Amino acid sequence: MEQTLTKKKRVGYAFGIFTESLVYNMFYTYYLTFLNEIVGIQPKFSAIIIFISIAWDAVTDPLIGNYTDRPGVDKRKVMRISILPLAITFIVAWTSIGAGLTSQTVKILLYTFLSMLIWIFYTLYSIPYYAVVAELTEDYDERTKIRSLSSLLNAFAVGLGNILPALVPTVAVLLGKKFESNSYAVIAALISILAVILGYVCCASLKGVYEPKQAVQGEKYEKVTILSTVRAFSDILKLKPTKWFLIFVFFYLAFSSMIQSNLTYMVIDCIGMNYDTGIAIVIITLVISMAAFVPLVEKVAEKKDRRFACILFLSIALVGEIIIKLVGLDFAIGSFKIMCVLSPACLGLAAGTFWTLFYSMGYDLVELNEFKTGERRESTITALPQLVQKFGSAFGILMAGQFLSAYGYDSSKDIAGKESLFTKVTDVKIINGMENISTIIPAAFLVVALVGIIIYPMTKTKFNALMLQLEKKRAGEPYTTDGLDKLL
Repeated sequence: MEQTLTKKKRVGYAFGIFTESLVYNMFYTYYLTFLNEIVGIQPKFSAIIIFISIAWDAVTDPLIGNYTDRPGVDKRKVMRISILPLAITFIVAWTSIGAGLTSQTVKILLYTFLSMLIWIFYTLYSIPYYAVVAELTEDYDERTKIRSLSSLLNAFAVGLGNILPALVPTVAVLLGKKFESNSYAVIAALISILAVILGYVCCASLKGVYEPKQAVQGEKYEKVTILSTVRAFSDILKLKPTKWFLIFVFFYLAFSSMIQSNLTYMVIDCIGMNYDTGIAIVIITLVISMAAFVPLVEKVAEKKDRRFACILFLSIALVGEIIIKLVGLDFAIGSFKIMCVLSPACLGLAAGTFWTLFYSMGYDLVELNEFKTGERRESTITALPQLVQKFGSAFGILMAGQFLSAYGYDSSKDIAGKESLFTKVTDVKIINGMENISTIIPAAFLVVALVGIIIYPMTKTKFNALMLQLEKKRAGEPYTTDGLDKLL
């Protein structure tokens, strides 16, 4: 049954974005640096740790998605149960317990295990959080509005998830030499407290407007197994728009995560700024630009459609990345390093566009799948792009780590465990490589993402035509597939 969130409850739901986004952004921006500089793991292995932990979601994402789609499963309860374990695991994963170990292998195994735990609890929260919107409304524009508000708050969540860890050197001074290696853990604790509080606020906001699907009396339901999950995913992958949508998702996340994971090196080595000042300006600019572009993206999506808005704004971001590379990240106007503003603004434009439209575009596949198979699979359809999203993010970080090593950067020979080791690189080859990791290499990924969304056939017009025929099919009336050939 379709339900509508009141304005108050819509805001409460939107605050739930903080729980997943704070964790997500601190992890993707700083975990590579943390493993390199604090734990003392070689960059190529640090990147592999992150990739393996995300690859683990190849098992958990689809199973959790398939499970939470079952009649009688309360998505709100699943979210609520996962919040506290996520917070605790996240804090432990940022401690320097492995910094004193001499074996790279032991360090790798320890932090791989901790990272895997983070993503299990993260998935238990995030899949129901995003999937529930498809159950609350089937209106094309209403879904965009709900996601736009969430995306607007996400800009501030991105800010907190990036600005608070940037205070690590300051926290290290306050903790003193004995405990400074756990400065990241202190920040992780602050973030976890916020995540817990706002996650519970979100769950409370869904009370009274969300009801779990009820089982139909006499109807048998397949058990949640790997085989049933593969079968459900197979049905979704057979939908024509799915493969192009997933290509778009994977390569956009590869683009953004590569830049995000390289921010520390970009600020210090490429732009040439003091870490404390530079990272603050970069993150604040990223947040402001995301927040500023979200309403504009929403307006364009409502006036035209989501696909058009994606193509328009991501194309602008692509041109921006190419110009930044041509001009150089160290370009300055007078004494001001202008790229500490322009580079994050470009990323903010892309991020504001993607996170405003990504999930609501995925919701459209719910009705398409129902029209074709007769089943609604909100969580499974949310899990599939989220799985690809994580693989794309992990791939971007993996490539960042591999390129750092290929260009000659290796921090593992330094004394691990001190945040003060963020020192400027002097090797021109390495600096140029770091610049490429923040500009032209991820720009190539963005080109592929744009190709995917350009070919993606689901437009607002086609969705409305689909809904017209779906309503007839639901009512047992004659319907037609004329004009839906590109979707079916």
